[in-house]
Amino acid sequence: MPIKVGNVVEGTVTGITNFGAFVQLQEGQTGLVHISEISKDYVSKVSDYLKKDQKVKVKIIGIDKKGKISLSIKQASPKKSSNQPIEIDWSKKRRTQRNMSFEEKINRFLKDSNERQEQLKNRGNKKNNAFRGR
Repeated sequence: MPIKVGNVVEGTVTGITNFGAFVQLQEGQTGLVHISEISKDYVSKVSDYLKKDQKVKVKIIGIDKKGKISLSIKQASPKKSSNQPIEIDWSKKRRTQRNMSFEEKINRFLKDSNERQEQLKNRGNKKNNAFRGR
């Protein structure tokens, strides 16, 4: 398969640096997986995620004018995003809310909203703390 932006191919890690990993593609060309494209999680050490001679699936995300190939491991894997909205069974919600007064509904909404805001705040704090620990 020719090297083309958007293709997902298999390659072998040939070198690890503090800014990413070099991957030899099947076509004999080498590309770079930047540290930010290794995982959806924060990566402080590339060697915690990749080893030399490891086989990896990568997505070709760019080829510059000089022929340098940019690769991504995190974009090659199917999306399992936790940012997706949760599925809500509205039929159950409506049944329980029918028997509630307007004030009860508002209070429930505010409680749910505050809990969600707190979860988002905690998620942001974890990311900020990981960034400060560099």
